[in-house]
Amino acid sequence: MEDRKDDVKNSRHSGHKSGGHTGRRRRTSGNRKKAVIVCSVLVAAVVCAGAGVVIWKVLSSRPAAADTVREYFELLDKGDYSGMYALLSSDVKKQYTEEMFVEKNQNIYEGIEASDIKVTLPEDEDGAGGDVTRADTETVAYRTSMETAAGTLEFDNQMTLVKESGGEYGVQWDPTVIFPSLEEGYTVSVETVPAERGAIYDRNGTVLADQGTVSDVGFVPGKMSEDLSADIQKAAEILGLTAEDINTELSASWVRDDSFVPLKQIAKEDTEKEEQLLQIPGILINDAEERVYPLGAAAGHLTGYVQAITAEELEEKQGEGYHTNSVIGKSGLEAAFEDELRARDGVDISIIDDMGNTSETLISREPQDGQDIRVTIDASLQQAAYGQFKDEKGAAAAMDPVTGEILALVSTPAYDPNEFVLGISDARWEELNDPAAAPLQNRFQGTWVPGSTFKGITAAVGVDSGKLDPSANMGYVGLSWQKDESWGDYHVTTLTDYGENVTMENALVYSDNIYFARAALDIGAETFKEYFKKMGFDEDIPFELSLQQSAYDDDGNIDSEIQLADTGYGQGQLLVNPVHMLSMYSMFVNGGDMIRPTLSWEEGYTAKIWKEQVISAETADTVKNALIQVIENPAGTGAAAKIDGITMLGKTGTAEIKDSQDDTDGVERGWFICETADPAAAKPVAVVGMIEDVKGKGGSNYVTEKVGNIAAAYESAE
Repeated sequence: MEDRKDDVKNSRHSGHKSGGHTGRRRRTSGNRKKAVIVCSVLVAAVVCAGAGVVIWKVLSSRPAAADTVREYFELLDKGDYSGMYALLSSDVKKQYTEEMFVEKNQNIYEGIEASDIKVTLPEDEDGAGGDVTRADTETVAYRTSMETAAGTLEFDNQMTLVKESGGEYGVQWDPTVIFPSLEEGYTVSVETVPAERGAIYDRNGTVLADQGTVSDVGFVPGKMSEDLSADIQKAAEILGLTAEDINTELSASWVRDDSFVPLKQIAKEDTEKEEQLLQIPGILINDAEERVYPLGAAAGHLTGYVQAITAEELEEKQGEGYHTNSVIGKSGLEAAFEDELRARDGVDISIIDDMGNTSETLISREPQDGQDIRVTIDASLQQAAYGQFKDEKGAAAAMDPVTGEILALVSTPAYDPNEFVLGISDARWEELNDPAAAPLQNRFQGTWVPGSTFKGITAAVGVDSGKLDPSANMGYVGLSWQKDESWGDYHVTTLTDYGENVTMENALVYSDNIYFARAALDIGAETFKEYFKKMGFDEDIPFELSLQQSAYDDDGNIDSEIQLADTGYGQGQLLVNPVHMLSMYSMFVNGGDMIRPTLSWEEGYTAKIWKEQVISAETADTVKNALIQVIENPAGTGAAAKIDGITMLGKTGTAEIKDSQDDTDGVERGWFICETADPAAAKPVAVVGMIEDVKGKGGSNYVTEKVGNIAAAYESAE
């Protein structure tokens, strides 16, 4: 009998051709196809290694034939196919080598993803012990239950055994041992019916991710010119591949002169590249369906992307309906909402007769499309924010400060998620991993030294704790200050001499480091730590995307007066996440409550409080009014963000990152946060932005203009 290695051919179709981080893209068929588990009469029984087998109620007085059945399935439970082969009858062994037997068992049962097999043997009819005459041929009935790619399959079956010369029974195997209807010459088919992944929409119904049309580029060998090398090299250069990559595809065993040999997918909108490719003899471009991200890099870190599931992920998610050609969300919204978005492909496991017709469908699972989801993002604002920050290393986030709904999340430099789906060349992959720009780094998920934006929080802690009188004049001490000589050479410095009236409001308007260093010493480390806890520091931020915890010290302590003073004006060891900063500033328009940020859109959504009454409503109003002057006062550091007709509060921030106080080579983190002051406004918005280094660009003013433009774009949009 012919020894076939293709006893199991699974047809899997994911609906996506996803590229990996290595620049390699798994290809799948665009059509529903049937793959056959070629199970001829040579195929032996029963399960993939490691399956659980349960034998119930086998009496010790059973005939030896039943004992052999029990031993056969015990060996199967251990994955000992060689041991199973040893139990076959001598006649069967003449037909099948051990290698054939083992290979065919593995092919069939791994092909249908059989696992957790349970086999039940019935009790003897008399239900008691006693001598039983052993015949030369015995038939033992049993019931099989197994988990498969299509679900739980149960059926009754039987095994015939013959008495060998030594008196023991050997299994008289034939295909019906596997499935009763699997006759000689018949095969087992596993057909995957693809389902579609759910779409992602913004709050207004704009598509952020969905199935769309892309261009599938390939060669038809019979149409290529005689100058193969030149044509292949030209195509490789346009597609970001190597000539070796293309030659490998063209030399595959299945390729014929009239075959379409796919090379790479490109965006449908890339008409210039299509025109260049179509000048090459033999190039054919077909439409194909793929996951597309219409906003591209503008929402890359937000949407994330899908790719083919890895072997490790497949093992981790065993039993959840994923298969080798499944795609899975790798980051961003695609990963966060994977359970809702994922498509659950249908599967048909059938017996196919020797004429190619379906003899019996053993089990079917209907395809289940993923759910569409809607998020709170405003696509127009997302694009506006990206437009302001796209040439920077930074992050921007926008939120409705009354409801907590996140309106935009940007990290720059960004990547285009379509690249990961269509396939990334090695050269492009190296660019994306450039540590200098780090475009794969998600900066809105990280934490950063907040600089003077934190002065608004220090003011709130001081006023609410009663340690800071907002109307009191602390007195002018110059532009450089230290508490006493115990600080050695360390001084706190500030930039602007605004006169003798050193009050909280003026200190916020002019961003006075010395005022808030002195205030921090008055507040004290223990009070600060109490409020840090109330504000959610060193705590997971309740949000659909993973965000780093904000922290004020790596060991939970404020170890010195200098660190305490630096903390007061946003330096020291402070690290704050931008989304967390938005939530903290929401206290000022919500009577002291910190609003919980969210990405899940709901009709008529009601705000959820993350931290209740962090500060009193009176404190919130006091600090809010001072922060309004940061923008409304023409001399304020945030005056560039003023929007005519709309009252905003805000705070600038420049954090110095340097090795010592005398270091002149360090970087300057630029921040700005602004917020609609009136919670009853028609379109309340809070926007925060951070740029990693604004030295030589105008400091925090550079960020202030950009963040102000984002807020203005939202307020002016219809």
